[in-house]
Amino acid sequence: LWFQTGADICGFFQDAEYEMCARWTQLGAFYPFSRNHNTIGTRRQDPVSWDAAFVNISRSVMETRYTLLPYLYTLMFKAHVEGSTVVRPLLHEFVSDQVTWDIDDQFLLGPAFLVSPVLQANARNVTAYFPEARWYDYYTGANTNARGVWKDLAAPLNHINLHVRGGYILPLQEPALNTHLSRQNPLGLIIALDENNEASGELFWDDGESIGESNRLDVKISQATYKDPNNLAFQQIKIFGTQEPRNVTVKHNGVLSQTAPKVTYDAQLKVAIITEISLVLGEEYTVEWNTIIRDEEKIDCYPDEHGASEANCIARGCAWEESSSVGVPHCYFVNDLYSVSNVQYNTLGATADISLKPSVYANAFPSTPVNPLHLQVTYHKDEMLQFKIYDPNNRRYEVPVPLNITRTPSSTSESRLYDVLIKENPFGIEIRRKSTGTVILFFALKVSSLIFSCHFPIFSDVTFQPTPALTYRTTGGILDFYVFLGPTPELVTQQYTEVIGRPVMVPYWSLGFQLCRYGYENDSEISSLYDEMVAAQIPYDVQYSDIDYMERQLDFTLSPKFAGFPALINRMRADGMRVILILDPAISGNETKPYPAFTRGVEDDVFIKYPNGGDIITWDTYVAFPDFFRTSTALWWKREIAELYNNPENPERSLKFDGMWIDMNEPSSFVNGAVPAGCSDASLNHPPYMPHLESRDRGLSSKTLCMESEQILPDGSRVRHYDVHSLYGWSQTRPTYEAVQEVTGQRGIVITRSTFPSSGRWGGHWLGDNTAAWDQLKKSIIGMMEFSLFGISYTGADICGFFQDAEYEMCARWTQLGAFYPFSRNHNTIGTRRQDPVSWDAAFVNISRSVMETRYTLLPYLYTLMFKAHVEGSTVVRPLLHEFVSDRVTWDIDDQFLLGPAFLVSPVLQANARSVTAYFPGARWYDYYSGVDINARGMWKDLAAPLDHINLHVRGGYILPWQEPALNTRLSRQKFMGFKVALDDEGSAEGWLFWDDGQNTIENGLYYLAYFSNIMQSHVIFNNYVVATNPLKLGYIEIWGVGSVSVSSVSITLRNGNEIPPFTYNSTTQVLKIDVTSKSISLHDFLSLTWKSSP
Repeated sequence: LWFQTGADICGFFQDAEYEMCARWTQLGAFYPFSRNHNTIGTRRQDPVSWDAAFVNISRSVMETRYTLLPYLYTLMFKAHVEGSTVVRPLLHEFVSDQVTWDIDDQFLLGPAFLVSPVLQANARNVTAYFPEARWYDYYTGANTNARGVWKDLAAPLNHINLHVRGGYILPLQEPALNTHLSRQNPLGLIIALDENNEASGELFWDDGESIGESNRLDVKISQATYKDPNNLAFQQIKIFGTQEPRNVTVKHNGVLSQTAPKVTYDAQLKVAIITEISLVLGEEYTVEWNTIIRDEEKIDCYPDEHGASEANCIARGCAWEESSSVGVPHCYFVNDLYSVSNVQYNTLGATADISLKPSVYANAFPSTPVNPLHLQVTYHKDEMLQFKIYDPNNRRYEVPVPLNITRTPSSTSESRLYDVLIKENPFGIEIRRKSTGTVILFFALKVSSLIFSCHFPIFSDVTFQPTPALTYRTTGGILDFYVFLGPTPELVTQQYTEVIGRPVMVPYWSLGFQLCRYGYENDSEISSLYDEMVAAQIPYDVQYSDIDYMERQLDFTLSPKFAGFPALINRMRADGMRVILILDPAISGNETKPYPAFTRGVEDDVFIKYPNGGDIITWDTYVAFPDFFRTSTALWWKREIAELYNNPENPERSLKFDGMWIDMNEPSSFVNGAVPAGCSDASLNHPPYMPHLESRDRGLSSKTLCMESEQILPDGSRVRHYDVHSLYGWSQTRPTYEAVQEVTGQRGIVITRSTFPSSGRWGGHWLGDNTAAWDQLKKSIIGMMEFSLFGISYTGADICGFFQDAEYEMCARWTQLGAFYPFSRNHNTIGTRRQDPVSWDAAFVNISRSVMETRYTLLPYLYTLMFKAHVEGSTVVRPLLHEFVSDRVTWDIDDQFLLGPAFLVSPVLQANARSVTAYFPGARWYDYYSGVDINARGMWKDLAAPLDHINLHVRGGYILPWQEPALNTRLSRQKFMGFKVALDDEGSAEGWLFWDDGQNTIENGLYYLAYFSNIMQSHVIFNNYVVATNPLKLGYIEIWGVGSVSVSSVSITLRNGNEIPPFTYNSTTQVLKIDVTSKSISLHDFLSLTWKSSP
């Protein structure tokens, strides 16, 4: 083997060309044998034969070569004594990566130095492959965040791309005009840390060797038969991929040196340079340092209820440093508690053993750590994986929520979107996106993240940190995470809901406007409200009654003040209205008169009890909570709901509701734990660590049940309320939804306050008891966007606020905003002023009527979005970043939102504002009201917003189905259907329409689904509903952005011929309007629309 090899740089025969010779000089600088040579009769091609720019290129790259000569010399020595290669194909280091087998335009020097030259004329970038390792830019020390991927790199003519592999130490030396001079210059080191913060390397300068790991560099001598005459010394250490070092010390032969090393640090690149040291070649040294933990990285070591002091902080082995910055803990973690071993990878995942490190601080925390632990990583799908950390020796409670996951993973190594690396020092799980090499998740099990103890998970603190990071601090149990790769946020949501279950398909009427109030005096007040709303011609569909309708707030009863309520319900329903009633979970057990709900509940053994066959847990005025996990409870609950609906004893008192609203189901109460005996298990109700709850000092039973309360799962397993507290509302939602469907015979709806992953399969959610305050408007947008991610599409806040008196302007703006909530309800509490639309003045009525008519016009579009959410898991309320993820401006926008992909809502959220500054991402946008292109894309724009106006825009490239509005959806559904076609830059648009009777389950297959493309070409995907005897009447089509050329004719193609409809065209607004109300066209007959333009 020849180790000192190289080609004649710039070529031997023929005249060299300038750019080629420059690129060859850069490449040849990393030949072991680096020589420029050509033949007689050709032009000079040495570096100084060209121009000043060439000289600079040559000087720069040769100084890089000379800097690296100690590394190259050491490689030559290793080749001499071991036979290892100097110029090394990538496959030699990464033989299991088949991509490297074909790479012959990049090479390694030794195991650690990657050269990616430009080999083509006129190229100013190069596409380089980075095998599975951490790679640093040689010049800056920046982590490339590329592993197992190709990456385009800038390569101007004066630059060659060089990279250093993590895990290696490269010896360096200041360059000079020749090696005689350079060998007298100071030495240095590049320490490129790998994922475990380790690196090692060697230096041959005779027989010296250096090895570095973690925050320590050991320079050891294996042989010392050579003494350098120049007294060479390492005077610089460069560390790539590190936190900021501090307290650097140097020991010479084990004795602390009186040096004062200087550290410079680049936080963005994570590169540290240690200077003002002198490690003489041939001597033994140890260099040690600590790393600085920045304020934003500090994790609270003492979040306990009673606070930290320096003494009890240090007792836990943590660092104490007082800070005046808000949110920065004084006591923070610096050590890891667990180590990892036996890491194993296979085609379906990975495993590892996790063990407690020997430490005097292991038992200094509130809970006793569990040892050992086990890590299981499962590659379920190409876009989804799971990692789980658990106690392998003791079975623990796991959440009984069914997930849609196949028993056998279906992913393959070729098509997986991710790579997983289990890091050993410190322990961590790194998940990278294959296509970009980006770390999308790094999970570190530090003492700060979790101490596994004997408690089980119920509450947790989740802390956001600007690192960016999330810190989970739980009361114990199993960590079970699922990671979805998308790659877009919208796809992540779809993948997530595929696992937990898709959102419920709501009835059409539930998209109508809704009114509610806690504090209606009697049914006459509701009746008057209904009549006033009808008289004002404000569309609305649903009227509620809060607990006022109940006798003394008892579920399944009717107050004498509401004796006329059944008749009122029947009157409203005859007009097309719907009614939703509230139910709380707590059932009174202290009644002097017969109360069948409690009596039958006792008989059916449905209530939560003390453990070991104890009594029913009671609170407040002796009420009991049903255990909705029990099969018997679901049957009892459904029977009570059925009798509320039908009332077999007094049919005239039947309440013909259409949906249910379940509240207080966290479960929530007005006492702590139980009466009269109270809670008995202090370790559960006051665990060693108390999360940051509202009443931290009162324990976990504050305003809820005792944690030792016993519940029974459907399979008969007995669990503590401690285990399933967060699932109480979840367990109630499904039987309530089934009960509504069974008694009404229709789809129905359930609105629940308490939710858990997969609650959206059976119900919607309102955002809780908010306040009549301006800041709540923006918070409601954020809340809806969050619950969209959680798989609950049917969401909204109490319009105008629940607590406190609403103010006129705020309520007007909130009414405009709330008109575009999927769940659009005005609701407030007892003792506050009325805030329904007809409680203000004529101007408010007009504002409300106008915006609700807009909502009702768009209901076909909104209903189609709900269907898409139900079958595909797509979001309804959608952050702008879901559609424009490459536009970083959209990442921070939480005061605007999209409905689906196409409808942009930009509300006013501040008092006295008569304009709003809205962002328009890179697309064509039209004003909803006029259909005019606003000529704004990728920019902020100030929009006029008088009090009677909310800014709405439609995205080009989409078709929105709509329908003429009416007083309620029963009436609006009989109106003509229309389409707003917003053309994109290519003059195209697409859209969907889902239609059925709006109230029966879609599983019966009676529906119509069509896709419209190429402006207005209909593709009926499925139709078992719209037929000649049940037509869906097409009335209007608007085409926006047609162009300035006049339209001469319009033609509609039907299944049985063509129609030439009347139309109008405005060349100024570029809006084409077609009216076919006189043509009797049903959508199942419609095929396409075309038009011609005048020359």
